[in-house]
Amino acid sequence: MNVWVLAALIAVVAIVVVAKRLRGEPLNVRDVFAPPLVLTGLGVWALCKADGLTGTDLVWVVVGCILGIALGALRGATVQVFGKDGVLWQRYTGRTFLVVLGSLAVMAGYGFLAVRLGMHENARPVQLSTGVGFLGEALVVGYRGLASGLPFAPERARRR
Repeated sequence: MNVWVLAALIAVVAIVVVAKRLRGEPLNVRDVFAPPLVLTGLGVWALCKADGLTGTDLVWVVVGCILGIALGALRGATVQVFGKDGVLWQRYTGRTFLVVLGSLAVMAGYGFLAVRLGMHENARPVQLSTGVGFLGEALVVGYRGLASGLPFAPERARRR
């Protein structure tokens, strides 16, 4: 798949997720964990298919993933987790968007530094960095949901 098509697809999915979370949505386990796990898996797959990666590239990737998870966790700490109709809900706040902007700046700086210091450009799959960021957020939001004592929202019924 073309890199630009994949990046556009990921951007559309991220925009849809953010728009839903800005309005507030029921917090169910699948919606919280499936997208980050799928994106992270696709990123790891893209990394495995990349040619010419070195041990140094992998160190940059691992450190970038740790940084992405940490920034995602910070973002997750700003998400409002609350009960509504007896189940958990989540909503992004203004602080969430401030953390998003800060995270983008930090990750852009990290990526620039990594490439300037010799990391191969193809060792930076977009889906991996997006996935680990959402995974860090999901871990914190999921933990906060569990700690609340309220049940997660049930899965939505599928249309047939």
